Amino acid sequence: MSVPRLRFAHLPTPVETLPRLCDALGGPRLLIKRDDQTGLAFGGNKTRKLEFLVAEAREQGAKTLISGGALQSNHCRQTAAAAARFGFECILVLTGDKSQRASGNLLLDQLFGAEIVYVADRKDRDSILQQTFDRATNEGKKPYLVPYGGSSATGALGYVFAMKELIDQNVSADWIVFASSSGGTQAGLLLGQRIFGFSGRVLGISVDESEEWLTGEVSKLASATSEKVGERIEFTPPDVLVNADYCGAGYGVVTEREREALRLFASCEGLLLDPVYTGRAAAGMIDLIRTGFFNTNETVLFLHTGGQPALFAEKYADEFK
Repeated sequence: MSVPRLRFAHLPTPVETLPRLCDALGGPRLLIKRDDQTGLAFGGNKTRKLEFLVAEAREQGAKTLISGGALQSNHCRQTAAAAARFGFECILVLTGDKSQRASGNLLLDQLFGAEIVYVADRKDRDSILQQTFDRATNEGKKPYLVPYGGSSATGALGYVFAMKELIDQNVSADWIVFASSSGGTQAGLLLGQRIFGFSGRVLGISVDESEEWLTGEVSKLASATSEKVGERIEFTPPDVLVNADYCGAGYGVVTEREREALRLFASCEGLLLDPVYTGRAAAGMIDLIRTGFFNTNETVLFLHTGGQPALFAEKYADEFK
């Protein structure tokens, strides 16, 4: 089945070894896949999803991309950049304080020309997002709603083909570990694993959601995504591997675990993580290594999903002084 796709990501992203981090942790062999280098607006995992989402928006004759997220959303930054590159207007519904000085991802959103709609309370974001979409429709802006995190059956296709890319790179790994939140990246990897025959295990470290929610959402999304590339494959929650032990502090709250993870990746390998997603996933992976979850003779690949501009946000900069 042919699926509309705009190819603008810098692919394939490289896979590198992490020998000094491995030595520091005394754990399994460590690799990293650099999806922070996908090329669009400082890169990140959402660029893969936007190749399919923007193509779908074009197919539908849309003129405006609308999405939502936190004030420092990596997804929204990449959506705004894709809109600018392909001639769409962009409206972002962001949860946060309007009086806060623009920095990090928010500054980049503004540079890309996105209209920002601020929402004071996260519980109101869905309703205001819908109101924003309805307003744009009434104004003749022909909006296309890019889901939170790009996590739809269309967006998840980005990571179905990322799995094929990884296999084509002849990378042998027993585990793939990454940050999981809205579920699209994990759903794509799960489906790609089934279709292309990846023999390792795919472990999402939850950034903010419960194991029950993530396993249910990812299995439903992987099943729906399968229909876009062939016959439906039915996934169930037990097919989804999630660890939600590290998100108790709440979304975007930096703890000593995240601080240590960022410092270890930086000081051992010269690699920058972000404080919300990759920082939390790396912290979880480091703890799992220390507690013996992985066998020392295994190979663990950390999927770097990007997000470094958040390091320069006022909210987070002071955390690492």
